[in-house]
Amino acid sequence: MHINLQLIVLFLTSLNLVSQENMNFYIGTYTNKDFSTSEGIYRATIDKNGFLSPIKLVAKTNNPSYLTKTDNQQYIIATNSEKTGTISSFKISSEKLIPINTSEVAQGPCFVSSQNNYVLTANYLGGSVNLHSINTNGELSTKLDTQHHFVSTPSPHKRQQKAFAHSCYFEPNSKNVISVDLGANKLMFWTIDETLQKLTPNTFSELELPLESGPRLLAFHPHFPIIYVVNELSSTVSVIKKDITNNSYKILETVTTLPKEFKEHNTAAHIAISSDARFLYMSNRGHNSIGVFNVTKNGTLSFVERVHVHGEHPRNFSLSPDHRFLLVANRDTNNICSFKRDVTTGKLTFVDEIKAPRATCIIF
Repeated sequence: MHINLQLIVLFLTSLNLVSQENMNFYIGTYTNKDFSTSEGIYRATIDKNGFLSPIKLVAKTNNPSYLTKTDNQQYIIATNSEKTGTISSFKISSEKLIPINTSEVAQGPCFVSSQNNYVLTANYLGGSVNLHSINTNGELSTKLDTQHHFVSTPSPHKRQQKAFAHSCYFEPNSKNVISVDLGANKLMFWTIDETLQKLTPNTFSELELPLESGPRLLAFHPHFPIIYVVNELSSTVSVIKKDITNNSYKILETVTTLPKEFKEHNTAAHIAISSDARFLYMSNRGHNSIGVFNVTKNGTLSFVERVHVHGEHPRNFSLSPDHRFLLVANRDTNNICSFKRDVTTGKLTFVDEIKAPRATCIIF
């Protein structure tokens, strides 16, 4: 009996049993720390089994610590995390990232996001958020607006004596913006006024987190008006629900991410939720682990497992586009590790690792 192998491959592909081609990902780094060998932004690939290629330098730039892509996936925007901060845009090509232009922000930019031709930047040292626009050619505007954060409730923690903006987000399917401040210990809520090209405070303008939480980053539930905030200083995750009738927010619960017996220093870092909304992941620096949580039907969390990251200081991680793998950037051990994700249980299994100097961010 003659077997047509091509037809079999096509059939298996239609059942998602044969993976698509290798997936590219980009790596942000620190370039001016002591003993760093990084030169800028790198690219690598992950194959259908989770194995990683060696990294390749695709753009020389200073301290591109955080990266994002524009909606059309044609451009990358990087924060240049320096005292005199800037953001830079690059066109994606098959060989290298092509520099387009650079625009000033405030001190110590550490996070950037883009949506609908707008760009938000959180400036850690500046304690502020900037609004820019980006045109169809990938050119960044000069600053359209700057909003300074402020401390509402004094905190005894030494890292909460002033505002330290750590991230800023476009709320899905709206003109609302959420900024996250570690120093001020709160979330702030804005709306983009497209006529004035400014950020204006919402009526419900801020939400304070539990004392000495130090909110850092957040993730949006893909189906419900729920936000998950990873708190750096307390190594916790807060579950926050939005009341869409009046645009207000309340904390449903705050859960620890560390085992009870762990007493050493730790700071929580990154957070992400799976596209099927069943599992939430976060990283701990000190315990050097990825915490895995089940997301219940009402959006609250239950613990699943903690997995060692095969390195130190997991500052950032990213789920692959098909959500079959999780890649971790271990800054202090200069490596990136891949883990296969069990889509049924949410659990992670180590697959591979590559060298990457002072890796701080991974995006697909």
